[in-house]
Amino acid sequence: MKYKQNFFPNEWLVCDFHIHTTFSDGKLPLREVVDLYGQHGVDVIAITDHVLDKYTLKERKEKGQPINAIEEDNFKEYLKHLWKEQKRAWEKYKMLLIPGIEITNNHKLYHILGIDVKDYVDPTLTVEEIVKELKDQNALAIAAHPDKKKTDEEHLSWYLWKNQEKYRDLFDAWEVANRDDLFNSIGVKKYNYVANSDFHEKEHIYSWKTLVKCEKNIEAIKEAIIKNEDVAIYLMRKKYK
Repeated sequence: MKYKQNFFPNEWLVCDFHIHTTFSDGKLPLREVVDLYGQHGVDVIAITDHVLDKYTLKERKEKGQPINAIEEDNFKEYLKHLWKEQKRAWEKYKMLLIPGIEITNNHKLYHILGIDVKDYVDPTLTVEEIVKELKDQNALAIAAHPDKKKTDEEHLSWYLWKNQEKYRDLFDAWEVANRDDLFNSIGVKKYNYVANSDFHEKEHIYSWKTLVKCEKNIEAIKEAIIKNEDVAIYLMRKKYK
């Protein structure tokens, strides 16, 4: 089921920069996620499992709840798994896998995607401090699902949008679409944009994606997102016979 071959010229890369696995709250193990995306002909994926603010971590541990996130002490191990699958994804599917995280502060209600991360980032930091740490490691900083989601009214991560004028130029891009939701507010403001699945389970692959026209390597993709000129969005849907 090679979507790209059917719809897009080869110079356009089909990308998804917001994907979760069983390393956090996703339903599929990393290897299965790689195979699913590879078999669908996607060119570029970023695995962005959650890291949580210290208050949420403390609450979950005290209540005996699953952590469903990467912690600082197992972050390097997480990266090792991503690097291993990065190699396999390229050899088997010619698909790029970019290591990432979703920096999740559930107390102040902001979620930030770090794309091409090399080091742990503490979600308890301020937005400005988080973005600086990402920039210091040459990673992209993307505002995740910043506006209210029609498909999930209880999903609250509105802090970035509430303070958009303060942060508008801080981020490399804002999610203009997340899974089935399209945020007109981002488009109206003409902010740099990407569209992603926020993948947690198999059916979520049928969702919004980013199209990028650039060379197929990580640095070129990051540069294209920052420039935001040859970028488009695409809603992937399941083919029914």
